[in-house]
Amino acid sequence: MRAAARHQLVVGGQRSGKSRQAERLALAWLREQQGRSVSLIATAEAHDEEMRERIARHRVERPAGVVTVEEPLQLCEALRAQAAPQRLLVVDCLTLWLTNWLMPMHGTPRREAWLEECTALDALLPQLASPVVFVSNEVGWGVMPMGREVRAYVDDLGRLNQQIARRCATLTLMVAGQAWSRPVEEQG
Repeated sequence: MRAAARHQLVVGGQRSGKSRQAERLALAWLREQQGRSVSLIATAEAHDEEMRERIARHRVERPAGVVTVEEPLQLCEALRAQAAPQRLLVVDCLTLWLTNWLMPMHGTPRREAWLEECTALDALLPQLASPVVFVSNEVGWGVMPMGREVRAYVDDLGRLNQQIARRCATLTLMVAGQAWSRPVEEQG
């Protein structure tokens, strides 16, 4: 069995049902065995009223028994702190995590620090005591963005999704609220 045989990546477009699918996986995890728990690592930051409302709605709709940890940047630190053999970790979402590093609302982009965090995340996943469900957007299917910065962001997110997928056993594509899952093939 692969070291990452328990990790999963759920990708899809905006409003495709990614977070709901992660919640379904979390509830299934809790029902499988007594003594299990779920921690959700939320990466969103509320910089405007609409985003504050989204975050509040997610908090209210989150299943009972799911502990929320808000961490917009230090994902490895949050994963290590929450990891336990009987705890599922849900990261929602990688897209906003990348945005917080490379397109912050306040401050300057920190590309080198983000690349270091990505390298650390890649090394951490096979050793982590918990299985992880990652949620991320699939943004590479649309029209080529006009701006250089947006093209670079789309490229970075695509590379990040590929990196995470290589560490996962299952990849789920969400389309119109429907999950299409398949095992991730091992890289030779």
